[in-house]
Amino acid sequence: MSSVALSAPAPPRRAWATDLPVLLVAFVWGASYLAAKGITTTHTVIAVLVLRFAIVLPVLVVAGRRRLRALSAQQWRGAGLLGLVLSLIFLLETYGVVHTSATNAGLIISLTMIFTPLAEAAVTRVRPPRAFLAAAGLSVAGVVLLTQGGGFTSPSAGDFLMLLAALARTVHVLAMARIGAVQEADSLSLTTVQLASAVAVFAVLAAVPGTGPAPWTVAADFGATEWAGLVFLSVFCTLFAFFVQAWSVRRTSPSRVSLLLGTEPLWAAAVGISLGGERLGLLGGLGAVLVLGGTAWGRRSVDRLTAEAGRP
Repeated sequence: MSSVALSAPAPPRRAWATDLPVLLVAFVWGASYLAAKGITTTHTVIAVLVLRFAIVLPVLVVAGRRRLRALSAQQWRGAGLLGLVLSLIFLLETYGVVHTSATNAGLIISLTMIFTPLAEAAVTRVRPPRAFLAAAGLSVAGVVLLTQGGGFTSPSAGDFLMLLAALARTVHVLAMARIGAVQEADSLSLTTVQLASAVAVFAVLAAVPGTGPAPWTVAADFGATEWAGLVFLSVFCTLFAFFVQAWSVRRTSPSRVSLLLGTEPLWAAAVGISLGGERLGLLGGLGAVLVLGGTAWGRRSVDRLTAEAGRP
């Protein structure tokens, strides 16, 4: 959700000082699936989403109030439109993680790294390299096996929702690249307007009868564990993650940041298995390896093609 600016890599002896916070972001994002699963039920998804982002939104508004005032009307409309897509992503992800394991959720959502270059190739009508297509096939096969951890069964509704969330993330990335009005907006303002738009959607849905209890009702029923999970999602997975990304891309290369953030599914699986007591089974374990290998291979293929295209 943040714009990326190229900068000179940090000196090797200090690289760890930049890498460690970024790696921590990948960890908290990976852990977010189990955290969301722990505090959310089918009936409280919308209320939890309202609470999660209503907590951080005032902080972002105060931190970036001057930049927000500098946005043009077109930039407000563009960021607001992106926020509508973002609200769909969070709805699909949160409903999805309620109905599947945190491990599956983190691994399936990583398919965004495969879907985005494929979608971009379809839009630009430029055929992706064969290596990337092979990597995409490997990842898809991995997802099929991942959903069969307990034997050959039908994928769960949550698995399908996470797959749709990965597709929605792809739409969001492409929209950010193609909506010209937001190209010159700074990342903090863009993120703030998007989250405000998403919170507005969640608030409207929360007011519709039959969509679950009101946010304040859910908040009143939260115990210490649930509040800890909500604060983790709000403060660490949103505020902390945004500011680390904005800080890191000025001190190292975007490719290095992307590589470190790409470890998110690894952390999702590690947290889901070690803390959530989840089990993949033989087929699921093989599927996880294929997903991780396929997305890593695909990312390297795209990075290599981009580097070659940039050569004089």
